[in-house]
Amino acid sequence: MKLGPLPDDKPVKITMELPAPLHRDLAAYAEVLARQSSQPVADPVRLIVPMLERFIATDRGFAKARRAAN
Repeated sequence: MKLGPLPDDKPVKITMELPAPLHRDLAAYAEVLARQSSQPVADPVRLIVPMLERFIATDRGFAKARRAAN
């Protein structure tokens, strides 16, 4: 078949606890981001996914290890 397996792109819901100082930093980050972008302050929780995506995308050690594993 020309079409391979379809990727599982269904979102996965997780529950986690953040230390209070980290949550305060996340809220402060959301406020600074809102000021810089002239947008309303976003729910700090909404920053977690793009931050993790950016972190993983720019982690050279992870990219190297991933390439070596394939």
